[in-house]
Amino acid sequence: MAHISFGTSGWRGILCEDFTFENVKVVTQAIVDHLLAAGEAGKGVIVGSDTRFMGRRFTEEAAEVLAGSGVKAFLCSRDVPTPVISFEILRRGAAGGINFTASHNPPEYNGIKFSPSWGGPALPETTRDIERRANEMLGEVCYRELSLAEAAKQGLLEEIDPREQYLAALEQKIDFDALSQIGKLALNPLYGTARGYLDAPLKKRAIPYLQINDHLDPYFGGQPPEPSEAHIPDFISLVKNDPAIRLGLATDGDADRFGILDADGSYIEPNYIIALLLDYLIRVRKMTGGVARSVATSHFVDAVAKKHGVPVYETPVGFKYIGDLITQDKIVIGGEESAGLTIKGHVPEKDGILACFLVAEMVAHEGKTVRELLDGLYGQVGRFVTRRANLKLSAALEGAYAGKVASVPKEIAGTAVTDVITVDGVKLLLADGSWILFRKSGTEPVVRLYGEASSEARLNEVMEAGKQFIVG
Repeated sequence: MAHISFGTSGWRGILCEDFTFENVKVVTQAIVDHLLAAGEAGKGVIVGSDTRFMGRRFTEEAAEVLAGSGVKAFLCSRDVPTPVISFEILRRGAAGGINFTASHNPPEYNGIKFSPSWGGPALPETTRDIERRANEMLGEVCYRELSLAEAAKQGLLEEIDPREQYLAALEQKIDFDALSQIGKLALNPLYGTARGYLDAPLKKRAIPYLQINDHLDPYFGGQPPEPSEAHIPDFISLVKNDPAIRLGLATDGDADRFGILDADGSYIEPNYIIALLLDYLIRVRKMTGGVARSVATSHFVDAVAKKHGVPVYETPVGFKYIGDLITQDKIVIGGEESAGLTIKGHVPEKDGILACFLVAEMVAHEGKTVRELLDGLYGQVGRFVTRRANLKLSAALEGAYAGKVASVPKEIAGTAVTDVITVDGVKLLLADGSWILFRKSGTEPVVRLYGEASSEARLNEVMEAGKQFIVG
């Protein structure tokens, strides 16, 4: 029997192996018991899924378990973006949300993401309690169920579609009138939940757009539903070969991550988008507050924050920590290098739909390409080049890893190490402003290697030195 373990964004597993109906019922019952113990279950739970195989069936099974304990399920009538579930939790004042999604993972995966009443991803103390309860129940028929028909009869099941309410709220956060001046946009929801969300505001205003991959396909066209450069070659080709397109906007399978293509089809790293939007929100929108970024995210963000005199909050990897700062109203924007961001006054959860439209608003308002905006900001705060690599470890190297990072070198790539940060992994700051981060995967013999420098040549040196330190 599988061991239930929640990662940075919920419990994920391979369909028919560990992600089974039986285990889903156990995890749902553990969430129910957690809410009952906290005295919040009476407020009901939002239940939704992305576009993966059996998503609707899993949501129905969860609804039956919720109803079995007398907890009302607000069951989404179609696949729904992760940020929309967060929005609906807050709008209804619900106890939380159970979201069946594996985000950008390949199609053989599914997962359960639990969001508590504050709307963001559950913090570690919450997931630890759910994990404990679930693992104590594995192998037993310990869950309680009530059929959907009986649940509806007893008022414990209500089917909802939060799309219109979310889009209406988005109208208050994006200057869609400015977008009417931008020209043609290209959209790519990657067969995921942003269908009917990315295109709707544009259609409403007759803003020209071209959309691809906008039908249901649980195989996601043969690629993981991740809007990174490696997985969207068709989209890049489309934008590159259509001179009328001003910007390409993509989202992942559950629409919590974004991918941006400039007018020439070039892919813009999420790190740079976060820095550009921070500058735009403060300089143009006059928003006030700090900025949050994960430990693996570019210090380009820090340079922009310094320019505007606002604080930077460095968090562990996992958007829950950034969401918590949004809830505390401490930040203008929070983001991660893995293409997740949100802003002040919005949900405390990654929102790829919001991110796409913010970039489009920025480009429309400034009247420049993303690259032109980026070069202009580089001219003010300096240049930053970032990269991530995966280092596979042999059994011997994996055994030696903890000892290596416990005793870090005094210099990397010929430059002194000035500080060591252990917020999440081991991050070495260098005297020339470069940095490198080692993060060990919790599920496989891999070290995530992140680096940043002021040029490609310098970054190559830093990354190679980091690689040699681990595997050389």
